[in-house]
Amino acid sequence: MKLAPWKLASAALAVALCAVGAATAQPKKTLVFVVNGASDFWKIAEAGVKKAQGELPKYNLQFKYPEQAAAAVQQRVMEDLVAAGAAGIMVSAVDPKNQTSGLDKVAGQTLLFTTDSDAPKSKRVGYIGSSNVELGKDAGRLMLKALPNGGKCIGFVGLLGADNARERIEGVREVLKGSKVQLTDVRGDEIDQGRAKRNVEDALAASPDVACLVGFYSYNTPRIYEVLKETGKLGKIKVIGFDEDPITLGGVKEGSIVGTVVQQPYEWGYRGMKLMAAYLEGNKSGVPKDGIIIVPGKVIDRSNVDAFTASMKQMMGK
Repeated sequence: MKLAPWKLASAALAVALCAVGAATAQPKKTLVFVVNGASDFWKIAEAGVKKAQGELPKYNLQFKYPEQAAAAVQQRVMEDLVAAGAAGIMVSAVDPKNQTSGLDKVAGQTLLFTTDSDAPKSKRVGYIGSSNVELGKDAGRLMLKALPNGGKCIGFVGLLGADNARERIEGVREVLKGSKVQLTDVRGDEIDQGRAKRNVEDALAASPDVACLVGFYSYNTPRIYEVLKETGKLGKIKVIGFDEDPITLGGVKEGSIVGTVVQQPYEWGYRGMKLMAAYLEGNKSGVPKDGIIIVPGKVIDRSNVDAFTASMKQMMGK
């Protein structure tokens, strides 16, 4: 069938317009949140990223868990993302002190921010997260309150070399200085849940006089709780935690955990993604001169645990 001349012209115009549209359509830029290891803690940040995605339709937001909590593995993940064209990466550095050159390599090829565990000597544009020293001070004050007559405490953490761990421990020790409460040891587990539990078991066996156990990472306190429950010592040894694991919050509610110092990882994910998008679009006003954006933490005890748990459920859409 032969088309009329006007129909041929219309068809040609439609094809031309489609071609122009395809040529001018801009592919979505990818922004990625890279964590330091597998932990349920990060699901809260992931929910924040999901909210940001709804407000950033021009971007493709991703969340990456390295298969192992190791600097080399995390570096490979970031380099793969750069090779795939990621426009920006926000990372919780596994080992900032020894990772600087690798982070600088990434920062030389894409926009780089840090969160949770900063790498201030790297070429990252900025850090958004907690002041881990202040979080540590909050935990130290809980320890003093729990042990008015003093006592020996042992801590447990995932990555001893990470800034967030080092700074929390520093904050605790600063508050305890001159008191009768002592943090005598901190044991690392490289974000290995099995090892985290064994560390608690070993510490109790080696120090039967321990008065207080501190979980510096989100999963450490639940492992402490499990071991104390299994050994019949729950409620007999004071427990101070970090973050908002359901087991930790349950322990606070029942009184077997003195309290927990929580952060706002939801805000890291939400505000962090929006901050990077704005920065890429030329709006750098969200980054202060020192590059540090502090999202304050808070102390959760029996007086406010119910209200906090309710707000968490709402935040996670449960």
